[in-house]
Amino acid sequence: MKNTVFLFLLLLLGNQGFAQKTIADPKYKLISGNNYVQSKNYYLLTLLNEIPAVKKIVQNDEVLAKIMANKHLQLVAALKNCGKDLQCYIKAVSFSEEEIAGAGRRLGQLYQSDNALGLLVRQQLSPSGCYQYENMDGKELLIKAWEQDAKAVNYTISVYANGNKPNSPKIDSISFNVKRPEYIELVSLNAGLALAETGKGGLFYAAPLQFALQSLEINERTQAGDYEPMAETVNKAALQYAAKLDWSQYKYTLILVPGEGPEEKDVALSAGGMLRCRLAAVQYHKGLAPFIMVSGGCVHPYKTKFNEAAEMKKFMINVLHIPEKAILMEPHARHTTTNLRNCARLIFRYGFPMEKPCITSTAKSQSYYITNIMQSRCMADFGYVPYKNGNRLSDTEAEFYPLAVSLQLDFDEPMDP
Repeated sequence: MKNTVFLFLLLLLGNQGFAQKTIADPKYKLISGNNYVQSKNYYLLTLLNEIPAVKKIVQNDEVLAKIMANKHLQLVAALKNCGKDLQCYIKAVSFSEEEIAGAGRRLGQLYQSDNALGLLVRQQLSPSGCYQYENMDGKELLIKAWEQDAKAVNYTISVYANGNKPNSPKIDSISFNVKRPEYIELVSLNAGLALAETGKGGLFYAAPLQFALQSLEINERTQAGDYEPMAETVNKAALQYAAKLDWSQYKYTLILVPGEGPEEKDVALSAGGMLRCRLAAVQYHKGLAPFIMVSGGCVHPYKTKFNEAAEMKKFMINVLHIPEKAILMEPHARHTTTNLRNCARLIFRYGFPMEKPCITSTAKSQSYYITNIMQSRCMADFGYVPYKNGNRLSDTEAEFYPLAVSLQLDFDEPMDP
């Protein structure tokens, strides 16, 4: 979250004892609906649709219904009149500043501390940790969460429909030449489908949201949902093992291996990835931690089909003979910053001890980057630092403490929000 100050940041960064204060609840279970790409990017919009009492309030409100009707009229006009004008379609399907502000005001007016929206904030938004903003009451948090999700939908449309540059153009850019006539036809078809699929029973934000999700789909950029639900798939064996663990027997919670993607199209696992796995295996066999977490998504080269974490896990099991129960996969990170952030998130969500340190095990250059430089990159990218440095153990290993502020969603990284 660029240039935003989040709740408890100063407390978390300044705390010398590593005790953490957060409104997030480690026992809270995220609601996914039927679409992990949607729920992980636009969590409030998912909640508004998935909780019946909340949906009823929003769906039956005349002001919000008018916002939806006006958006549908804009799309109908766009399909009729835009022709080959891409910007015409983008303007029609994106949320305008007026629409965002108007919907936010109305949600604030509908909010009462003791109605379904009040319960939504207390029982879902706050304990989820997905929206951590400073000094806000329930109504303000609801409005801010809506603004964040609307901004996230617009960002997705701007990159994966309009062709604007993402944060990492070399790996995350749009798949199409937006200047070609056939592309305009795709956008028109996408807009028509978004209109048709949200015409009945949809909520006020449904058409832009559907268009954004379909834009990710046709760009093959739905990686946020890969391997989900991980607790029941790739991490099931490790979590079953964790349920029986005596954490006091280990100095560290886990050993984190940040991925290094290959640059060659047909290479599944880079040489650097293999050696980092071996470094971690050495630490694992010392008995320092019960788990190795391999972290990295489908990143390098552009639109690779190979997932870094999945390939490292295979290497760990098949070559290094590490038992599957000792390996946790984090298959979504696209940068070193998100290797650490996503690791902290999983530690929190899985109920692992947050006060216990972890280790990064990686090449010397990356190890010193994490401890000496990356905090400023995290502040620039997220607005917070998701970890606190501990002791340096060697040129390739260093301690870190995961921080719960990492749960805050990132609006402008739809493949790994």
